[in-house]
Amino acid sequence: MSEIKLFYKEDARVKMSRDINTLKRVPLSDFIWIDLNDATDEIEDQLEEFLKIYIQEEEEIEEIEISARYMQTEDTIVANSHFMQDDYVMEPVSFIIKSNILVSVRYASLKAFHETVRRIYANPRQYTSGYHVLASLLETRVELDADMIEDMTSYITNLSSTIKDEEVDNDMLINIKDLQEKTMLIRENIIDKQRVVSNMLKSGRFPKDTQGQLSMIIKDINSLIEHTNFSFERLDYLQDAFLGLVNIQQNKIIKIFTIVSVVFMPPTLVASIYGMNFQSMPELSWEYGYPLALILMVVTVVLILVVFYKKKWL
Repeated sequence: MSEIKLFYKEDARVKMSRDINTLKRVPLSDFIWIDLNDATDEIEDQLEEFLKIYIQEEEEIEEIEISARYMQTEDTIVANSHFMQDDYVMEPVSFIIKSNILVSVRYASLKAFHETVRRIYANPRQYTSGYHVLASLLETRVELDADMIEDMTSYITNLSSTIKDEEVDNDMLINIKDLQEKTMLIRENIIDKQRVVSNMLKSGRFPKDTQGQLSMIIKDINSLIEHTNFSFERLDYLQDAFLGLVNIQQNKIIKIFTIVSVVFMPPTLVASIYGMNFQSMPELSWEYGYPLALILMVVTVVLILVVFYKKKWL
């Protein structure tokens, strides 16, 4: 759903308007954040004209080149990033800061934005400019990424506890592969934030009271990257364990077939010999030749099984 939210200061409080015309009646210096969620071209054109900025198209925001992720001019900062949804879909987001006003451009409803709005209303004095809002948005997103990693760790632990020799199946390997892909997506998402926040720290434009916050975000990001690496290593270990159990199961099956083949080789030999029907074979005329041949087959089977048992092959 297309919407615009304009946040501005009034009497030590932060108010929000959904009317683009608010830009004409409220002093520009009072605005701290303008949030565009799948806004129409008309609204974007009005905002570009009013603030003298350029709002990128979705395709431009999704560019992965370093030059497209963070740009800084004499009076404007542009930072592009991706915010991950609960279903692991990456949503492109663009941030533009000019005249201490943050303009955010997105195309989906995002948790980090809702949480940041709540924080602004809870403590409006901390949000005196768009720089503070952007730092809070990134901090919130990193916290949500940490929650996703915790959930991922829980999934991996549960999966690890279900890997048993008698329960190995294809679904388990598919689950491991799915968790590996999700872990890589989370890591890619976190590294994206690392690049943006690092450039923000080096820009020199952000107020001093945000420097500590940005530094903490970088530390949290580095910690999360290490955690995702550990999770990926655990998944590699689970995959190796799974494949090892599969090999064990296959070896057991081959072992059974081998034993069965060896056990029936002597009886087959006996049956083959006495199935030749040569006239000079004296056993053919014996009265008890047939039962003796059967007994000989049984004895050979028992002897082989006894030998296998003593060798601990069974």
